[in-house]
Amino acid sequence: MADLQALRLKARLLLNLSDPMDALYAYYALYHDPGRTGLFVHEDAEGHTDGFAAVCQTGQRLFQPTVALRAKNERAAIEVLRQALIPGRPYAVITTLDLMDAVAEIVDVEQAEINHLYQLELIRFQPIINVLVVTEEGVGGLPHFVIRSQEGAVAAEAGLNWTSPHFAEIFVHTVPESRERGWGRSVLAACTMWAVHSARQPLYVVNEANAPSIALASSVGYVDTGVREFAGEGVCKVRG
Repeated sequence: MADLQALRLKARLLLNLSDPMDALYAYYALYHDPGRTGLFVHEDAEGHTDGFAAVCQTGQRLFQPTVALRAKNERAAIEVLRQALIPGRPYAVITTLDLMDAVAEIVDVEQAEINHLYQLELIRFQPIINVLVVTEEGVGGLPHFVIRSQEGAVAAEAGLNWTSPHFAEIFVHTVPESRERGWGRSVLAACTMWAVHSARQPLYVVNEANAPSIALASSVGYVDTGVREFAGEGVCKVRG
């Protein structure tokens, strides 16, 4: 494969680094650990970049690479996926809704969902002081905000899926028996504050059917960008 830095310069041509819609794709294509990133770029007949697939090993899925796919059309998407993916291997693919059929052409999708992208509207954000929130070191040295039960188990947590120079994608989880106490809101607010202080725009990705999570994000000051993501898991088809 060509030099990664040269490929990143080509992929950069498809991205607006200040646009939340491009944030996840920019992270995986441009900023993810070079040692765990395979980047594949497709060019049109005139030699212009019209698609890329970043195939990345992540801590969340050790044996199932994450694929961030961007392309100007289905043809470019299909061709770059054929170049990037290994038949018979499982992948988790993230892309735009217009490329769902292209993914299905190459991958036997077994699980799929549509996610909504929320971003913080700073004027709506109100910091929350909760002495129960403890800051711990998470994956990659990034901060992790936790409330623990009296027994020491995690009751609510918020952290960072990834950070780039411009954005930070935040996750939050509260165990069922600890919900309705405001703890999820407390850890989310703490993590959001960290992102704001680091001069990054906080983002929050949520399944369209997860009404409680959407309500939680909204309560902290996140607003729907209107951006939708397709996330599908499956095995690359064996080519005939």
